[in-house]
Amino acid sequence: MSRLGAMDSGIRPIWPSPRIIGSALTVWCHSGDNLMLHKAISLAAPNDVLVVNTQGNLNNAVFGELLASSAVKMGVRAAIYGAVRDADAIETLGIAVYARGLSAAACNKDGAGEIGGVIACGGVAVRAGDVIVADRDGVTVVPLEDAEQVARLAAEQIEREAKRLREIEAGVVMRPEIDEILRRSKVI
Repeated sequence: MSRLGAMDSGIRPIWPSPRIIGSALTVWCHSGDNLMLHKAISLAAPNDVLVVNTQGNLNNAVFGELLASSAVKMGVRAAIYGAVRDADAIETLGIAVYARGLSAAACNKDGAGEIGGVIACGGVAVRAGDVIVADRDGVTVVPLEDAEQVARLAAEQIEREAKRLREIEAGVVMRPEIDEILRRSKVI
């Protein structure tokens, strides 16, 4: 995807969860409020990934053990937020959660919001239904309309990297084209 779609490095797993792939269920919440997140979880389908814009609020945890328990019951695969709490309980529940940080402070439940709209999360636009791929390295958003092509290109990249690892194992430590690139750049 031309190096696009990766959320910024501030969105990290709160525990070393396994790689997940799922469909984005987008939620926009007022700062310090998670009312719409409660509703979104009740609408979630199995394998959904909750992707929530909390307007940059890192003081109030929008997600904790109770919502995580509800999300697990609904079959939600993962959740991506600004701040969360109850990290140990979330890990015990086994739900992959990616966040910008942890906070002990809870949220209000009296603000409006939106479910299913286009939101920004980690510097990336996310639409409901986009494919979310996340692991210990971070979170990537694949637009649904590009998913088939991206999957094919990713498989090709994996094969190229496997080939390169075999070359390294055989003793070709530096790719031969590196010197050519350096010569063209007049470095060597």
